[in-house]
Amino acid sequence: MSSAAPPPASHDDSLHSPLLLPPPRATAAGGEARAKSEPEKVCIDGMLQKYCGEFGPWQLRHFVLTSLAWALEAFHTMVMIFADREPAWRCTAAGQGCDWAAAGVCGHEPGSWEWAEGGGSSTVSEWGLVCGEKYKVGLVQALFFGGCMIGAGTFGHLSDSFLGRKGSLTVVCILNAIFGCLTAFSPDYWTYCLLRFITGFSTGGVGLCAFVLSTEPIGPKKRGAAGMSTFYFFSCGIALLSGIAYVFRSWRELYIASSIPSVLFLVGVLPFISESPRWYLVRGKVDEAMKIMRAIAKANKKHLTDGVILALDEEVNQNSNDGRSCKDQRDTKDVMTGSLIDVVKSPVTRIRLILAVAINFLCSVVYYGISLNVVNLQTNLYLNVFLNGVAEMPAFTITALLLDKFGRKPLAIGTQWFSGFFCLIGSLMTTHGVWKVVRMACGILGIFGMAGTYNLLFIYTAELFPTVVRNAALGCGTQAAQMGAILAPFVVVLGGGLPFAVFAACAILGGILAFYLPETLNRPLYDTMAGMEGGESV
Repeated sequence: MSSAAPPPASHDDSLHSPLLLPPPRATAAGGEARAKSEPEKVCIDGMLQKYCGEFGPWQLRHFVLTSLAWALEAFHTMVMIFADREPAWRCTAAGQGCDWAAAGVCGHEPGSWEWAEGGGSSTVSEWGLVCGEKYKVGLVQALFFGGCMIGAGTFGHLSDSFLGRKGSLTVVCILNAIFGCLTAFSPDYWTYCLLRFITGFSTGGVGLCAFVLSTEPIGPKKRGAAGMSTFYFFSCGIALLSGIAYVFRSWRELYIASSIPSVLFLVGVLPFISESPRWYLVRGKVDEAMKIMRAIAKANKKHLTDGVILALDEEVNQNSNDGRSCKDQRDTKDVMTGSLIDVVKSPVTRIRLILAVAINFLCSVVYYGISLNVVNLQTNLYLNVFLNGVAEMPAFTITALLLDKFGRKPLAIGTQWFSGFFCLIGSLMTTHGVWKVVRMACGILGIFGMAGTYNLLFIYTAELFPTVVRNAALGCGTQAAQMGAILAPFVVVLGGGLPFAVFAACAILGGILAFYLPETLNRPLYDTMAGMEGGESV
């Protein structure tokens, strides 16, 4: 009979069960109520894909306005072609023993010749940078590119820290406008060198800040194509500069005319450009980032619900449906790090780094060398620079279309050898009659090929290294390219057919080195050094 009586424990449980429900047995309704009360945390890529749109009217407008800064970089970089040119000269009426048909003014008596356009047409004619002083033309141009190299690193850091992307772009445009105009009032050569170095320092940050700011609000599926399109704005800037230089023939007037667009950009464009929501997010300014995301959604005619909030990748719940849209979830993973030392230590990445650095250096010598070498062609300088700028645009398009069809490696080899072949032909041409037109055509085709290489080299280099060291490797490649740009003016100063021969050798050698790089098309993008070493050894 005692077995029929209910045990005291069950009676106590019945009293406490309504008050202390075990968490695993929570009702479905209660779970839904809590889910609704907590905001859904989504990373930026996930929010763009699901709620705001990856590339709508807002991103298109923002991309175009921001990328206009690339044209400003082209103005401040390529203005040296016109400002530092050697103008035409002629014999004076009283010139005894002056041979107008001579190759240059060297060997003529002072006073037996004069500059055809006057002494103020270029820095060369104003300060006599000819014959034994000709090296100074290459020196000031090299100093500009040296400033670019330092500025790229400086403003790359500042744009990641307290200045932000828009703030850094604002600063470099202000510096460009100020020192670009001050350059026009240089009293002597060495002051000119100093001001060009400072202008190079600020110019080095223009493209970098504009590229990051224009592409960060774009969704992951559209970001690559948009990033490759920024080169068009630089080429358009080169073509437009040739028209500005044609109107303003004095080098002092030209520096002012090429700096005014920076002022117009500051006043008429920058106020309509937004700061990067990614920068706001990593700086802890979530409200500001959300304002931009809501503006993107509204302009793209999308609906961003109130229950969604931005979060860093690490903060996004691993069970969230949006987790697949983010780069990776590291809630329960150790943060992986790497450095340039790790790249050098690994036999897989060490040879890749050496090859990538060498190829970036050689390509930069050829690209900037051909661009600056137009002063040696004895053709219409303004038309030649315009055609060079126009020739780059189809190269970008063709490379982008063929990149996923033929792969990175064949295109890297083919575009460099294409450029090298025509540079070799150009080195064999004379500067008389129709042959100088043929040499000009060889230069245009040479820069066409090298522009294609430049278009794919950034992507190819990024794919050669795992995530933990990718920025370090890209930084090495960028620094190598800047070193090549510093060397290019000294090659151009050699004159004659020798520069073309040097460019041909660099392009052909770059293509040979690319043979030793692996193909990265349809290969996984590794995250760690161990993952790459294990995957590549299979």
